[in-house]
Amino acid sequence: MRRRRIKEKTLSDAARKPGSVENRILDGLSRKEYARIAPNLRHVTLKADQVLYEPGDTMQWAYFLDTASVSILSQAESGSSIEVSLVGREGVVGIPIILRSQSLPYQVVVQGSGMARRMRADVLRKEFDRCAQLHDLLLYYVHTLIVQLAQSGACNQFHTIRQRLCRWLLASQDLLGSSELRSTQEFLARMLGVNRGSANEAAASLQRAGLIRYRRGRISILNRSSLETAACECYRIIKAETARFFPG
Repeated sequence: MRRRRIKEKTLSDAARKPGSVENRILDGLSRKEYARIAPNLRHVTLKADQVLYEPGDTMQWAYFLDTASVSILSQAESGSSIEVSLVGREGVVGIPIILRSQSLPYQVVVQGSGMARRMRADVLRKEFDRCAQLHDLLLYYVHTLIVQLAQSGACNQFHTIRQRLCRWLLASQDLLGSSELRSTQEFLARMLGVNRGSANEAAASLQRAGLIRYRRGRISILNRSSLETAACECYRIIKAETARFFPG
């Protein structure tokens, strides 16, 4: 994975309306508050495999995701990795900024291409202290992020690779809004923290059961209801907790 220069553009007047914003945090702001902070937001296109931050990097920007999705990966000294959090339109990349810690010991990588709105770190800190609505929405997201991190830890300990793969597929479909997902064996292995053989075996099992079609680096979800049945309870717990604060 390599860094790419991010292209940005100023939001048009038409985009400065809460109703046109897919990010749930920004959409939760009143029209007045959104219009006030809109000049500090820049529309950017994020590409799959783009590295936003390496472990320990100082976060200069926060990314409010619209149609893009981002994985936060924990990397071992051996070179292996595992996804500890998945961020989509319900969230923001840059929580350390408002917590005054400025960095994460994790790699932040774009999983699914799409659009986002980014804001300078110093502006986000200022608005977090100034705007009560944004302050509360960001804290709600911190809560859901804590639940996701804690549940992911439990999931990795107690559930099978097949169950974890089902959870990941469902969460990815929710964020991307598509039944077609990009996923090579290497990519799946990184997300699940397993070797390629184990990732391929789990995917092949779901394909034999008619839940997915897996070929040429793409996964097509064929039977979502059966996939939900096959997933562990972690998917439902995380989804329900997120929906408490960010419905829709």
